[in-house]
Amino acid sequence: MGNNRKWIQIFILLVILVIGGITLGSALFRDHSVPGTGDKAPEFKVAGLDGQTHRLSDWRGKPVVLNFWATYCEPCRNEMPALQKQMDKWADSGLVVIGMNVGEGQVTVRSFIEQYKVKFPIYMDPDDAIRKEYGVLNYPTTFFIKPDGSIHLIKVGEMTETFIEQTITGMVGR
Repeated sequence: MGNNRKWIQIFILLVILVIGGITLGSALFRDHSVPGTGDKAPEFKVAGLDGQTHRLSDWRGKPVVLNFWATYCEPCRNEMPALQKQMDKWADSGLVVIGMNVGEGQVTVRSFIEQYKVKFPIYMDPDDAIRKEYGVLNYPTTFFIKPDGSIHLIKVGEMTETFIEQTITGMVGR
């Protein structure tokens, strides 16, 4: 009986070592190419609610606020009016605010933007490809992108209107 117990303990230890090795290996060798502050924002090609295909490069030379959001995300809902106000305020400077919806249907998204009176472009990322390319894990996550295409700042979590305004001011140099 004692001999069986020893083999079970050895087997459990081996399973733990194998699982630990796999976990460590995947952490060390996974693709770490998600963008960070100062990096060039990854190009994307995506459908908008307008039925057209859009690219980040469509806005080259303009400051861009790229906001990853979902209708079920309460902090996303809370910051939408502030994003719209800042878009309106900075429109003359060429600022573009883009809402990148993650994985939801057009009917749901259209209802949301009507309810919240969102006028800035909303793009759809139904298969999460763009979210993954940008390394977004939590909503909302917002990328402030300079006119040269580099990332000025990445903000994970809900933003206040003051934070958005200060960040845009720092990004466009006013």
